[in-house]
Amino acid sequence: MQKNKKIEVKGMEISLLQKNNDNYISLTDIARYKDVERTDYILQNWMRNRDTIEFLGLWEKINNSNFKPIEFDGFKTQSGLNSFSLTPKRWIESTNAIGLISKSGRYGGGTFAHKDIAFEFASWISPEFKLYLIKEFQRLKEIENQKSSLSWDVKRELARINYKIHTDAIKQKLIPLKIDQIPDKFVYASEGDLLNKALFNLTAKEWREQNPEKEGNIRDYSTIEQLVVLSNLESLNAELIKQGIEPEQRLLKLNKIAIDQIKSILGHPALEKLK
Repeated sequence: MQKNKKIEVKGMEISLLQKNNDNYISLTDIARYKDVERTDYILQNWMRNRDTIEFLGLWEKINNSNFKPIEFDGFKTQSGLNSFSLTPKRWIESTNAIGLISKSGRYGGGTFAHKDIAFEFASWISPEFKLYLIKEFQRLKEIENQKSSLSWDVKRELARINYKIHTDAIKQKLIPLKIDQIPDKFVYASEGDLLNKALFNLTAKEWREQNPEKEGNIRDYSTIEQLVVLSNLESLNAELIKQGIEPEQRLLKLNKIAIDQIKSILGHPALEKLK
């Protein structure tokens, strides 16, 4: 579960969190729009409503294979009675629900709901507030998507930035002047695997054998730190090739450099901004 983020909706701070790649929104914060002092009462009043229980139950049936339908039917039967009350915690514990999260603590605590449910609650609080909430939530997601796209582009470009330097050095030192049997691509592949071995301790083939379900290649699943170091290794390898150093010696040198550089840049603030 990731640390809470916040958006502002009509002057109200609304907390968000992520769990299992799903977005959850604070119902407690949304309830404050209606009454700052009685958020628990507002939530319970919403949850004792039959339409609310049917909506929550339907959401769980669609999204939760471990949902307990018998307990849900019991709540639905009691809903609407004057004596009936239901809290988020009781709903979660009784039905094994995942659409609501009850968090304790003075800061960041309260009841959170999957965005589908949170928008439904916001509509019950105020249709106008719901529209502003959706707008701000979508704006946040657009910003996050832009950052994610930028991070991906940076990762890929860092790995490519020294490609020409690297391949030119291979052409000068490794590719025979007269090619009769071994195509150029196999020479490039062997140097690529040398770098893979130095940094990942795997060749491309070994990685594919260990990850048959994944598409792409080992570099597509690299961290930003690994791609920064990979870019550096390409330049360094090109220089070592020019010096006539044998592959075995280059592998040892590059492996040591990779270890030192990864240790050096892990947690660097400049790289954290790109994630």
